[in-house]
Amino acid sequence: MELADKAFSLQKKGDEEAKQYFREAYELESQAALLIPINENNEPTRSVLFRSAGALALNAGLYREAEKMVSQGLLGFPPNEIAAELRELFEQIAVNFVGSY
Repeated sequence: MELADKAFSLQKKGDEEAKQYFREAYELESQAALLIPINENNEPTRSVLFRSAGALALNAGLYREAEKMVSQGLLGFPPNEIAAELRELFEQIAVNFVGSY
């Protein structure tokens, strides 16, 4: 969370260094998310971690990684509200990914 907080703070200032902090935070968050097996008893923790990892990857400009995180979050048993947030994040990723070409 410290890395993400630092990244958001730098992003507000327009500092390009923010992307590096987003990348580092994404790496840690994705590692944590990938440790949790798909199991109904692991929700909503599992899907929330994947949502967070996807958002961090998006902010880091890592669009393919963001897609993968959102896709993983939608697998299994995410609660409806989290699933809707993951789908919304997927749409944001798609808009940014297409715009990056």
